Amino acid sequence: MIKLEPRGERSRLMSWLSPILAALLTMLTGLVLFTLLGVDPWQALTTILYKPIADTYGLAELAVKATPILLCAIGLSVVFKAQIWNIGAEGQLLMGGLFGSYMALQFLDNDSGYVLPMVLLAGVAGGLFWAGIAAILKVQFNTNEILTTIMMNYIALNILLWAVHGPLKDPEGFNFPESAMFSQSAILPVLIDDTRVHFGLALALLAVVAIWVLMSRSFVGFQIRVLGLDRSAARLSGFREKRLIYFALLLSGGLAGLAGVGEVAGPIGQLIPSISPGYGYAAIIVAFLGRLHPLGIVLATLLMALLYMGGEMAQIELGLPLALTSLFQGLLLFYLLACDVLIGFRLRLTTSKPATAPAAAVATDTAVIEARG
Repeated sequence: MIKLEPRGERSRLMSWLSPILAALLTMLTGLVLFTLLGVDPWQALTTILYKPIADTYGLAELAVKATPILLCAIGLSVVFKAQIWNIGAEGQLLMGGLFGSYMALQFLDNDSGYVLPMVLLAGVAGGLFWAGIAAILKVQFNTNEILTTIMMNYIALNILLWAVHGPLKDPEGFNFPESAMFSQSAILPVLIDDTRVHFGLALALLAVVAIWVLMSRSFVGFQIRVLGLDRSAARLSGFREKRLIYFALLLSGGLAGLAGVGEVAGPIGQLIPSISPGYGYAAIIVAFLGRLHPLGIVLATLLMALLYMGGEMAQIELGLPLALTSLFQGLLLFYLLACDVLIGFRLRLTTSKPATAPAAAVATDTAVIEARG
C-alpha cells in the first residue's frame, strides 16, 4: 500500500522549480501524444512553441494574447493569497466587455477625449459588479465562492449572447450577432506601428507593478497574506475579515473587467459572442504556475499565450484539433499539482496488512478478560 507522509519542511528551491518541471513533463507528454497521432513530434513542438514567435509580428501577437491573461491572473493572485477561490474571472471578463461595449455604443458619433476613459471605467465597473455579487453571497450568506463564481460564468456568457443577439446587435450588420464597430475615440491606441499591440498592455504591466507594491509593501497586502495563512490569527489581530474579502474579490473582478473591455476596445473593436476563448480559466493555471508572484505570473502568462498561438498554428499547418490548447493547459495544471504534492509529501510503501475484523474482535475480548482477571 502506498501512503503519503508529510515532509518536515517544504523545499523553497523545489517550489520554484516545480513549474519548470511541470512544463517539461507537459512537453514530454506532448511528444508521446504526437507520436501516437502519427505526427512528427519535433515538428509539432516546433510548430507550437517556435513558429508563432519566429518573427517580430509573432512577438507582437504574443503580447496581444498575453494582455487579458495577465490582467486576470494578477488579480487572481490577490484572492488566492487570501485563500479565496475566485473561479469566475471568465464571467467577470465577459461582463467587463459587455459593460464597456454598451458605453462605447452610446458615443458612436462622439470624438471627445473622455469617451475612452468612460469605456474603460464601464468595463472595470462590469467586472466589479459581477465579482461583487459573489462577494456579497460569501460574506453575508457564507456561500461557497467556488460554486457561485463558476456558475456565474455561464450566466455572464448567456447575458452576453442575449445582448449581442438582441439590444446591442448592429441593425446594419446583415443579421450577424455583433455590435456596430466602435468609434475611433473608444478604441485603445496602438503602441507599436504596424502591429496590434495596444495600450491595454501598458495597463496590464502597470497592474503587475501595482499589485506587487500592494502585496509586498502595504499593510493591506500584509493583512491579505495573514488572512490566507491563518484566519484565526487575522481575527485575533483585529483585521476586518469581511472587508478584506470584499476588497480582494472586487479588485480581482475589476482587473478581469479591464481585461474584457481591453479586448473589445482593443484588437476586436466591437462586441462579439467570442470575446474570450477561455482567458479567465487559463488565468487560474497561470496564477498557480507563476506561484502567485508578479514576475512568475508574467513568465507563465507568456507561456500560456504561446500555447494559444501554437494551438492555432498546429491546427492550420498540421491539421491537429484546436482542443490541443486545452489539453496542454490541463496537462500543465495536472503536472504542477502532482509536483507540488511530491514536494510536500513523500511516498511510503507499507507491507503490513490491517487485522481482519474477527481477529481484531478476538484480540479486544482477550484484552478485556485479562484486564478483569
